[in-house]
Amino acid sequence: MGVSGIMTSNSIDDHSINRKPEIVIVGGSLAGLFAGVALKTHGYNTTLLERTPLSMFHNQGAGLRTTRDLIGFFRRYERTGKPITVPCSKRPYINRKGDVFHQDPIRENMASWAHCYYLMRANYDHTSSPHVPRSDLPEERPTDGKVTYRHSCTVTHIIEEGSKVRVYYKRKRNDRFEGTESILADLVIGADGASSKIRQILEPSIVRTYTGYLAFRGTVPEAEVSEAALAVFREQMCFYHGPSIQYVSYPIVGENGNTEPGHRLFNFVWYANFAEGTAELDKIMTDKHGRKRHVTIPPGMMSQDARTLMKHKADTTLPPQMAELVHKTKAPFVQCITDVISPKNLYMNDKVVLIGDALVGLRPHVSQGTNLAARSATALVDWLDGTISRKKFVTQIMSRARLMQARSMRLGHSSQFEKLPVEQYIADRNAALAKGMDEVCPAWAFEGIDDI
Repeated sequence: MGVSGIMTSNSIDDHSINRKPEIVIVGGSLAGLFAGVALKTHGYNTTLLERTPLSMFHNQGAGLRTTRDLIGFFRRYERTGKPITVPCSKRPYINRKGDVFHQDPIRENMASWAHCYYLMRANYDHTSSPHVPRSDLPEERPTDGKVTYRHSCTVTHIIEEGSKVRVYYKRKRNDRFEGTESILADLVIGADGASSKIRQILEPSIVRTYTGYLAFRGTVPEAEVSEAALAVFREQMCFYHGPSIQYVSYPIVGENGNTEPGHRLFNFVWYANFAEGTAELDKIMTDKHGRKRHVTIPPGMMSQDARTLMKHKADTTLPPQMAELVHKTKAPFVQCITDVISPKNLYMNDKVVLIGDALVGLRPHVSQGTNLAARSATALVDWLDGTISRKKFVTQIMSRARLMQARSMRLGHSSQFEKLPVEQYIADRNAALAKGMDEVCPAWAFEGIDDI
């Protein structure tokens, strides 16, 4: 990709054809939408293919820690002007009884997956929602690229056709697949998550692996939480460490994007060990319809047996305030913690790029997955526009992906499988969270990047 995003017959580096590329985005979660919104703003035409059969995702119920990358992305591209975060000013640690024994002052801003998603849909394809009603939809500009959002599209394969890539997909209508369709693109963006089909096509030997523990997750409205719990959760990022357990809770944006005190949600993430192949793990990962899931039980799909097991473990292993949230959440969900990373982010003579979890699936301990996706989308557009070089785009994203994955693996392993003094967990977390996305990466993170 050269100056002004001009496409060529072999790569994206020749100045012979003065036009912007036609781009296909595979995956309609946050990484895909970040790319779509940024590209639209810069005048690129995009078609987004999402396999979910509904026109909008359901609320995923997850919280996000924001960094400069995510905040910077929203300031640069988000047009509704709606607030996206709520503040945290302290990081308390509580013991099994629920008493605070250590506390650090912090300045953190927490967001929610749902609010970010609905804002991005409003900005990408002008889709309204309770978060962004029709009257609040952002302006469309003459310089915007054209966008097409297609749901119920499951990509099957991609093939190079000269200077382009053809994307084949099955489209479901009325709950039935109706043949195979295809679309020709100058550039394909694989943003289809940690189980990415695009990555599987490009790197069939790479396998997403289970790490031996999972996360129970959920949210509870602030108004439904007891005073004892409010004392450690309100505008605070509260932690508990126990044997093979880590639990964190913090406030996020409330229903329909409400950021006002008293109307927020408390989000919790509770890491617990479950060995692969055990009866307990099978019980948790079998949804309420009896379907065995491999990675995620979506919100509202946990079986009653799994919920009973979760509540029992909460009562017997967690501080009372944290067990309270587990009992009160109405739509808990489960996320198996996995590892996966691609050795590079550009393929097919630079006509395919991986971003987000399709490139690297970070364990949530470092709270950087969404932030890295935002950075990748911004850097991608800068590369297409010729603002940064190909080498800088690749180096910036791949070195950061490698560093963050290594850090997330280290924090996760020590939390779940090592018996350390709690003071060590605190020190390790403070060191990890204090380091921003602009820290200098170690030499090993750059190995082989010049060959990509």
